[in-house]
Amino acid sequence: MILLQVNQLSKSFGADPILTNIKLEVQTRDRIALVGRNGAGKSTLLKIIAGHISYDSGEIIKPKDVTIGYLAQNTGLESEASIWDEMLTVFDHLRRQEQDLRRLEEKMSDPSSFSNPEEYDRILKDYDHLQVSFKEKGGYQYEADIRSVLHGLNFHSFDYSTKISSLSGGQKTRLALAKLLLQKCDILILDEPTNHLDIDTLSWLEQYLQGYDGAILIVSHDRYFLDKVVNQVYEISRLHISKYIGNYSSYLDQKAENYEREMKQFEKQQEEIAKLQDFIQRNLARASTTKRAQSRRKQLERMQVMDRPLGDEKSATFGFEIERQSGNDVLKVDGVAVGYNGEKVSENLSFRLTRGESFALVGPNGIGKSTLLKTIVGHLPKIEGQIHFGSNVTIGYYDQEQAELTSNKRVLNELWDDYPLKNEKDIRTVLGNFLFSGDDVLKTVSTLSGGEKARLALAKLMMQKANFLILDEPTNHLDLDSKEVLENALIDYPGTILFVSHDRYFINRIATKVIELSKNKATEYLGDYDYYVEKKLEMEELQQLEKQETVVVKDSQEKTTYQQDKEAKKLERQRKRRLEEIEQTIEQLEGKIEKNDQLLCEPEVFQDHEKVFAINSENERAKEELEKLLEEWTELADAE
Repeated sequence: MILLQVNQLSKSFGADPILTNIKLEVQTRDRIALVGRNGAGKSTLLKIIAGHISYDSGEIIKPKDVTIGYLAQNTGLESEASIWDEMLTVFDHLRRQEQDLRRLEEKMSDPSSFSNPEEYDRILKDYDHLQVSFKEKGGYQYEADIRSVLHGLNFHSFDYSTKISSLSGGQKTRLALAKLLLQKCDILILDEPTNHLDIDTLSWLEQYLQGYDGAILIVSHDRYFLDKVVNQVYEISRLHISKYIGNYSSYLDQKAENYEREMKQFEKQQEEIAKLQDFIQRNLARASTTKRAQSRRKQLERMQVMDRPLGDEKSATFGFEIERQSGNDVLKVDGVAVGYNGEKVSENLSFRLTRGESFALVGPNGIGKSTLLKTIVGHLPKIEGQIHFGSNVTIGYYDQEQAELTSNKRVLNELWDDYPLKNEKDIRTVLGNFLFSGDDVLKTVSTLSGGEKARLALAKLMMQKANFLILDEPTNHLDLDSKEVLENALIDYPGTILFVSHDRYFINRIATKVIELSKNKATEYLGDYDYYVEKKLEMEELQQLEKQETVVVKDSQEKTTYQQDKEAKKLERQRKRRLEEIEQTIEQLEGKIEKNDQLLCEPEVFQDHEKVFAINSENERAKEELEKLLEEWTELADAE
């Protein structure tokens, strides 16, 4: 069933067009991601669909009974009520029905009603009808639904009588999301719903949205989240919109394939045009061939000339360099407790970083991740323990709140004042690499968007050339393209990195180790986020098996079975992991062979015998390795 259609919609702010001829369709249980650069118009389109702002032309078609729920970016729930009472307001209609049921029950139990059989029958019918309606609408489970959603959004440790006005901004945002989820609208519109959510809460939200009965329209810069939730992607680029079927990773693949295909078609047509023009030029003036030349000219005039494919929009370009190398030991944290005003948030934290490592700090919100970073850089005093830096360590700190930026300065001066010996051209060049061009550099910092402030803070960080980067949520406010640029810059960075992030894709690409913070310890995991999750599952399985051993295992034979079961599970995980590795390598080798085969067809290659020999040799080695891997894959697959 079609829930909503957007046809030929356009929107401008003043003389500047934001959206042009936008088409979008939402059907029952669609899971749609809206992607595009910061400033492309994603949030504007969501606000238009939600009815919060007007549009200039086009139409939005929606059946009257279709309900829309909308959560704007960083929207906090403002209320003087308690958490529980505010959530109950979603179910006011059910509570009224519940009161009606109680009144009818009172009438049914009143002895005077028995004297009028017709009236009594009418009361019974009304009660029966109302009870069925109450049950169908969830009247007997709405309190359980409230508890479930509040628990999932990390309010399980809260007293539900707490006043909402006393909560933090992030907590109010999560409550706004909780209230919206409980409304169970036909179309759920979420603008950056993953902000202020820790990793456990993100995982819960993914599962909740996967089972949501209505349709979902999401703007998010969390690729891991989009891959788990969505089945369609609409991209807004250069004022227009394009549709792709599949999750975010599938969209990236399709987009690249489309560009490559369109470029080949364009180049083929350009070759054809060049041949026609050359024939016309050589033969038009000769009497014997002029008719054929005129025929070619008409053919050229009738041809619908393709525009050159535009490809991706301009991206930020930057990298992080270091002025000098640090010693091998970069940071040692020994028995440290962190917190505010002497109140400990977490304690007994110990770990060490050596040169070239990249550590990700993870843990639930409020456990002290950002507090620990601020303590390490000296913005907060440590409560106990020791923090030691190695020799020649220079720190570059990225604050998620961008407190390092001066709000009343111009963008140009924000950098230039820190490096007054550099000329204006060099400063403008750096800012241009971070997509600040022309008059953008004359904007006041306070007027910048979240994404622009993030890019400016990264520009300042790049200029420092520090050999130890400490980053607190560096991907917040960055669009998906800017995130990828940042990831590549950090992967190539020759120094050491300690960072906090809730972006699981980002952690997977950057981290060499994961440190999980809890109230009274820091636990290290050697690997990326997926490895960390896998090890946590293994530990949980082990704990479960050990519990079973305590309760069930009574003799050595049962203990042996338990060990075998544990070893079998471990071997099975290793087998699956190896299968995945082999499949990835096979895909890479097949791609290399295909690419080499294409190269051998190019004139400048097949005419060069040395190049042909080198490519053929590389292909032979690849095929030999491919054959071995296929044999290993078959053996492992058969062992299932």
